[in-house]
Amino acid sequence: MVPDSDDDRYAGFPPGFFDRVDDSPDSDFYFEPRLVTHIDNEAITAVGVLYRELRLEGTVLDLMGSWVSHFLDVPTQLIVLGMNATELMQNDQAASWVQHDLNDDPRLPFEDASFDAVVCCVSVDYLVRPLEVFDEARRCLKRGGVFVNTFSNRCFPTKAIQGWGQTDDRGHIAIVGEYFRRSGGWVDLHAELRTESSGRGDPLYAVWGYKE
Repeated sequence: MVPDSDDDRYAGFPPGFFDRVDDSPDSDFYFEPRLVTHIDNEAITAVGVLYRELRLEGTVLDLMGSWVSHFLDVPTQLIVLGMNATELMQNDQAASWVQHDLNDDPRLPFEDASFDAVVCCVSVDYLVRPLEVFDEARRCLKRGGVFVNTFSNRCFPTKAIQGWGQTDDRGHIAIVGEYFRRSGGWVDLHAELRTESSGRGDPLYAVWGYKE
């Protein structure tokens, strides 16, 4: 699956940027549950601390989620959307869950202005049509709602887009910032390293913005 060639917002990304080494259906790759974490404990804690600082309350959507959502303070209603039903059923922070492949269909199965916040943890690097997903996140957010993307330098390399694998941490921040810019309708963008810069563990970066 590649971005719609008629979407001029993708102009300027290098050829092959959204290709992947393994272009087989994601439903095959994620068929077997992986009840593991993909970043270390310090980075996991950093995710939770950021969510707490941003006061993610009310109804929250966890995009491309799994069996754990890393909230220190669980929202009133957390809906988790992910690939593997077994993993999603194990998420004890979730009020409900939806099995859905955003690379197959970037449309979110939710009404307009349904959520106070949307989060995406260590998964933005797998999106092959990110602008459509960012459009959908904005559509589903209430006005002033926040969309938070957190990521590290670890991934499934054959499933991440090649443009992600061809750049460094600073480049990853720029890529996610460009998704916000090109999808439009976002204000008050932030980008931060949320772990210690001198640490030896997994770095945790965050890029977030608010629905205009």
